[in-house]
Amino acid sequence: MTGPAPECEALTEGLRGVRARTGLSLAALAARTPYSKSSWERYLNGKKPVPRQAVEMLCAIAREPAGRLLALWELADAEWSGRAGSARPQVPAAAAPLPGTAPVDAGVPPRARRRLLAAGAGSAVAAATAAAVLAAVGGGGPRPANLAAPALDPVPGCHGKACDGKDPARMFCGLPGRADSLGPEHRTASGAGVEIRYSQVCTAGWGRVWHAKVGDAVEISAPGARPRRAVIRAAADTTRYCFTPMIGDPAKTGLLLCFLPGAGTGRECFRS
Repeated sequence: MTGPAPECEALTEGLRGVRARTGLSLAALAARTPYSKSSWERYLNGKKPVPRQAVEMLCAIAREPAGRLLALWELADAEWSGRAGSARPQVPAAAAPLPGTAPVDAGVPPRARRRLLAAGAGSAVAAATAAAVLAAVGGGGPRPANLAAPALDPVPGCHGKACDGKDPARMFCGLPGRADSLGPEHRTASGAGVEIRYSQVCTAGWGRVWHAKVGDAVEISAPGARPRRAVIRAAADTTRYCFTPMIGDPAKTGLLLCFLPGAGTGRECFRS
């Protein structure tokens, strides 16, 4: 019987390591994410393909950069979907390394090595992804001293006041490693979770809500700034994080997040 692909095994091992560092049980993970306890058990034991958003959420909870695991997820997803086996490129064993990168050699499964070399031809982004995957599975050797670490994430789309009213996801301000919670997470009377988020990279703040119901809303405000609100309008929004638009360049201590239940039972507000 054929076992899991090495790419999938490497991702599963990485997920288990991050989960262990959170110190959370499967039930606690389920309470803080839209995924059930049984789903997390399957993801962490390689029984079921893990959604990309679940990888991002786990890294965010652990307060760890997600770049390494997301690079592994891309390779594992290619295996799960069958894309990896649809066209195996033939690459000479002694293929020259990409310009400005170290040779791809020991420690990487042959299938992953061929895919990285072929996909990376002429692409700096693919070279950066290959470097992240090699580090994740222990291959590639040390970096040359004069080779700067590549930027894996997109450049932020705004900064300061220019972020006012904009979507933190579309502006790449809320990527794992770019945003932190201001103060603790809060659980509302209806069971929804809310927190204030702030990105030092973008110098902007916003509100985040999860486990909300259709009709609920969350609003963030700051002195001298226009309040920004997000409303849960569809059932799909109840199973994922939802965000308010950003307030640009706020005072960190002046942010106020209010949860407005659709049932009209009164708002609940929390300060940063």
